[in-house]
Amino acid sequence: MNRHDGRYVVPLEDLRMTDIESVGGKNASLGEMISQLSASQVRVPGGFATTAWAFREFLGYQDLAARIADELGRLNVDDVAALAECGRRIRGWVAEAPLPPGLEREIREHYARMIADSGGADIPVAVRSSATAEDLPDASFAGQQETFLNVTGSDAVLDRVRHVFASLYNDRAISYRVHKGFAHAEVAL
Repeated sequence: MNRHDGRYVVPLEDLRMTDIESVGGKNASLGEMISQLSASQVRVPGGFATTAWAFREFLGYQDLAARIADELGRLNVDDVAALAECGRRIRGWVAEAPLPPGLEREIREHYARMIADSGGADIPVAVRSSATAEDLPDASFAGQQETFLNVTGSDAVLDRVRHVFASLYNDRAISYRVHKGFAHAEVAL
């Protein structure tokens, strides 16, 4: 069990490199930089991370994981047209699926806290992927998922979170996992 299992969202300043399995490499690195560099007056942007546990809860909510597994189980990734159609269908399901109420509430709360900390005005943020399987010795998933910049407003943040989650199922990422021998359910954002 990871120390952040059971949590939907964690502030970046609470993260360390030991949290890669919970929040992915980018988020863990940002947390480590915040903790190590603040005493040296180096400013690292704050924020928050959704956890791998939250991602898995999202996929389990309304049986999305089962639908995805069934779809991917029938896929021949060497059939480019079938791969494109399968990926498009899954990304659509994920992008349109509702977030579990607790996850939505916590994202809204953490975004509101960022706004309050910045003086009360809506602020543009980046909504980025951070996969739990990035930069392994035998595989690199870095750069396969989406990043959205200049996202403003909690509704837009929630929408972009779903689109980042959906990007785990882009054609390249699906094919890469199959060819590298990773089970699709092993990788979380």
